[in-house]
Amino acid sequence: MPDLGEHLVEPVTLARRARAALGRRNLIFVGLMGAGKSVIGRLVAQQMGLPFIDTDAEIERVSRMTIPELFEAYGEAEFRALETRVIERLLKSGPRIISTGGGAFINERTRACIQSGGLSVWLRADLDILWERVNKRNNRPLLKTANPRQTLEDLMTQRYPIYAQADLTVESQDIRKEAMAACVMQAVAALAEDDGRDEF
Repeated sequence: MPDLGEHLVEPVTLARRARAALGRRNLIFVGLMGAGKSVIGRLVAQQMGLPFIDTDAEIERVSRMTIPELFEAYGEAEFRALETRVIERLLKSGPRIISTGGGAFINERTRACIQSGGLSVWLRADLDILWERVNKRNNRPLLKTANPRQTLEDLMTQRYPIYAQADLTVESQDIRKEAMAACVMQAVAALAEDDGRDEF
């Protein structure tokens, strides 16, 4: 793994290059809970001068319920159906930066929608980093189990092969969010420069 700062250029120039490479496409963040999709996505959007939308926040807005409330009231299957409808609607226009929930890309219909609706980037993180980020909050319905860390590890085993189908993979590390945003933009910008390289 190269040093994350090794190839990074001046932020304004990098953002401009990434924006040009993205064109009219949406940039869609996928990955497990705690990977940093919302935080990094929002920062990338700011730097690239594009609108940012968090699909979980949009789902809560249209349903007037929180994600845990939706899970409890309707179950995961109904939540995923709502999630798919929201993402399909959001991807009809762009370009914009979109952060999705951890299970969105796992759903076959939603994944097909994302793959046809823009450029997907997987923020990949190891277990220790994810656990450090998610165990401080009590708003993760899938982790309400007897052994939430084991549940998180099981989710990684199940989902990582599917996340790997994303167009780009960027390692989510314990570094400054500005550096992570730069790594994402570097990966996007590289698409226009080096057709064979898609991981940083």
